[in-house]
Amino acid sequence: MACSPIRRRDTRPCSSASGPKKPSTSRSGRTDRHQTITWGAAQLGVGQGVLDAVADGLIEATGDLVVLVAVWVDPDAVDETAVRIANRQAVRKAIATCVQGRDPEAAARLVAERDRLRNPFYSGD
Repeated sequence: MACSPIRRRDTRPCSSASGPKKPSTSRSGRTDRHQTITWGAAQLGVGQGVLDAVADGLIEATGDLVVLVAVWVDPDAVDETAVRIANRQAVRKAIATCVQGRDPEAAARLVAERDRLRNPFYSGD
């Protein structure tokens, strides 16, 4: 997939009728024809995942913490609910990993394999 230029960068905190969410959440992503899913369902899922982490006591709802999330939505995605749920679960899990730490054995495996890691969007050496 060729990356499209960034058409919009949203650094406003996730907000509702009652005001901004805490901790502040910033999102940036690349979109094309799936702007609605990316800027709707994915962002809602990110905000919900952050708030799940607050509700679970992993992080506090203060102005002292900023959560940065990069969102990518498959250009073939059509199910908004699935995108929302996937982003919610991923953000909650990522925050838990940051706060509680990674499983030491899993981290050791990643370190051991680091030179063999591949990415389908990277074509260099």
